[in-house]
Amino acid sequence: MQFESHRARTRCFPVGHAHRVLHRALQRAVESEVLARNVASVVSPPTVDDREIEILTAEQITVVIDRLKGHPLYDIVVVDLTTGIRRGELLALRLSDIDLDAATVRIEHSLEETKNGLRFKEPKTKQSKRTISLPPDAVAVLRERRRKLLETRMALGLGKPNDDTLLFAEPDGSPTAPNRLTRRWQDACVSLCLPRVSFHALRHTHASALIAAGKDVVMISRRLGHKNPTVTLNIYGHLFKRDDS
Repeated sequence: MQFESHRARTRCFPVGHAHRVLHRALQRAVESEVLARNVASVVSPPTVDDREIEILTAEQITVVIDRLKGHPLYDIVVVDLTTGIRRGELLALRLSDIDLDAATVRIEHSLEETKNGLRFKEPKTKQSKRTISLPPDAVAVLRERRRKLLETRMALGLGKPNDDTLLFAEPDGSPTAPNRLTRRWQDACVSLCLPRVSFHALRHTHASALIAAGKDVVMISRRLGHKNPTVTLNIYGHLFKRDDS
């Protein structure tokens, strides 16, 4: 059985996003001297509706978690659903960034792909450097993740993990490219008949759960690492209940 995601006032692939992807691809061709110019620069991109977001329903979340059990993506998906951390931030998490006794995770870096390869950088905004709480499910998953890291590294002769060991990486400890994670998620969606949503939809789903739980916009903005609550409202404002009285 195939599942469709809940889209909050969305189309399958917004025109604005398509223009941005095309522009980026053509620009790389220009930089590689395959093309002489980026023709996408001639056309002004259409406005992207900030409400074009994908959100998993409660039923779909259960399906995703159940079907991913035992799958290599299980840990990172559970952590993303329960924290809303950005893809690049997840892939930059080190053992020293988590305090499981205090049930917190500190976001200090982000991993990005460039034409020169992978690089760790400062988070997206000043507010993106943050410490957020971990729910019990995430703590349990990360405890097990830490244990498996030790087993894997010892089996490969890499020695015990240290503070700089990445939580979500390749078996040899090297960083996982963000786009590789996306492709693995897409493959899992097909092979396991998961809802066909982007990996970023997991972050949106976490945000919508916070809103549904009645959390205030300032708290949500800080947890997501947005520049300010206005950004949060621009993206998720339509999900907040309005009192017209």
